[in-house]
Amino acid sequence: MLSLLYQEGPSTKGIFRRSGSAKTFKELKEKLDSGTEVDLARESIFVTASLFKDFLRNIPGSILSSQLCDKWISVLDQGNNEEKIKSIQRLIEHLPRANVVLLRYIFGVLHGIEMRSEENQMNAFNLAVCIAPSLLWPPVSSTPDIESEFIKKISSLVQFLIENCCRIFGDEITSLFGEI
Repeated sequence: MLSLLYQEGPSTKGIFRRSGSAKTFKELKEKLDSGTEVDLARESIFVTASLFKDFLRNIPGSILSSQLCDKWISVLDQGNNEEKIKSIQRLIEHLPRANVVLLRYIFGVLHGIEMRSEENQMNAFNLAVCIAPSLLWPPVSSTPDIESEFIKKISSLVQFLIENCCRIFGDEITSLFGEI
């Protein structure tokens, strides 16, 4: 999924914003969940993007770890960008290795899409609004007002992560997929 999103996402207008066919999504999700081989390259990139967001939403405790939720949210309240980046790097050290590896690939894809935002209309802000709710959520449910405020904060954090991903994860995230 990430490889396809890396390849096609930068040239796809509204990637992660638009959703594909609900019927196709449901059929492919059932096949993937049962372990059946699926050729996503033959499907709409919008369905693939929807499947990927669904995958992220189903990671127990979220990829950024709901247990660290308050710490993630407070990052943006810190001083300058350098201090924010250092805090984010310290938080990343508390995540399971598999989460960190996946985050690097995710932000490699998001960076590639954001670099061509004039073509695809998905700048860091738009990408963050679409993907942030799939990356982190509070450990307990709350009122709609509190959840709305939380989503704004996590979207701002994800926007910062996208805009500074090379400094956070290293410049090599731009070439994780090699020459496809």
